[in-house]
Amino acid sequence: MDQRILPLILAFSWAFLIAIFAVPSIIRVAHLKNILDRPNVRTVHEELTPRLGGLAMFAGFMSALTIFSSLTNGVQQLLAGCIILFFIGLKDDLISISALKKFAVQLLATGIVMFMADIRITSFQGIFGIGELQIGMSYGFTFLVIIGITNAINLIDGLDGLAGTIVLIIAGTFGIYFYQFGGTSYGNYAAVAFCLIGGLLGFLRYNFHKATIFMGDTGSLLCGFIVSVLAIQFIEMRPEPASPAVALGILFVPLFDTIRISIIRIMKGKSPFIPDKNHIHHRLLAMGFSQISTVFVLALINILVIAFVVSFGSWGNLEILLSLLCFSVVLSIVLGVYKSRSAQSVSSAKAKA
Repeated sequence: MDQRILPLILAFSWAFLIAIFAVPSIIRVAHLKNILDRPNVRTVHEELTPRLGGLAMFAGFMSALTIFSSLTNGVQQLLAGCIILFFIGLKDDLISISALKKFAVQLLATGIVMFMADIRITSFQGIFGIGELQIGMSYGFTFLVIIGITNAINLIDGLDGLAGTIVLIIAGTFGIYFYQFGGTSYGNYAAVAFCLIGGLLGFLRYNFHKATIFMGDTGSLLCGFIVSVLAIQFIEMRPEPASPAVALGILFVPLFDTIRISIIRIMKGKSPFIPDKNHIHHRLLAMGFSQISTVFVLALINILVIAFVVSFGSWGNLEILLSLLCFSVVLSIVLGVYKSRSAQSVSSAKAKA
């Protein structure tokens, strides 16, 4: 047996057990103290539900990583950023805070990993003929990547089990790559991925429809930040000839949803930051899919896109990017024009009336 396997199994198991045993206590305390998420016009759930699942994920992830993994190569700074985001997410889940304050804390966490650990994208690896980046452009682009991915995961957290399942797929893919190709420079990021997977699985036991707890901003910000760092380190590790394009494919569903929803809002003359019910999961629900089916469909889409980019990772960045763009356009058209039979029948009935 590969000697690297045992620490990963232990880290995963520890994070899973901590999370799965912590969630019931968190649910009970949340109900006792009335710390519950109330349904509104934008939410899908219909009952008062705790939204502190990120507490259990954080406890499992942090304890497993600090016990079973090396904290070198920027992992220590990653943990520092996670702690900062955990507390701002927890505050938002308890009393709600402004988007500006959340952004300021994200900026601080991003600065820690960029400037103190030097985690950043240093090259476009030939995309549009661009190679190594100047230092200022490198920091600027890395900032956009971390903030963008962190909030993309936050935005897709709209259905029972959706964000957790998508992050599970993404972290699993990155984890396998880091395990196979990480070596001494990036190998400990496999532990980061598997600790996150363990914490997520323990939480998802209680988060699938009908969920008894949500991850909240505490969990979604944590997941998004970790995934963004995994993506940057994956690109810098360069396990594939077209690593940047492959990374985009691995993150397809949350990035597609965020870009699509921003374009729709801008075209309607609205701010891209004003929430609505045009997310990809809202569209699938409108087509007649159930919550469980919607999560399954989006997970399947992400897995198929990952299978594609991994299988054709030897292609150039431009070829893979064009393929992803074409698929995105087709998927957007389907989401925009398709109506379920029930929706069509309702529309017909209204027209006759």
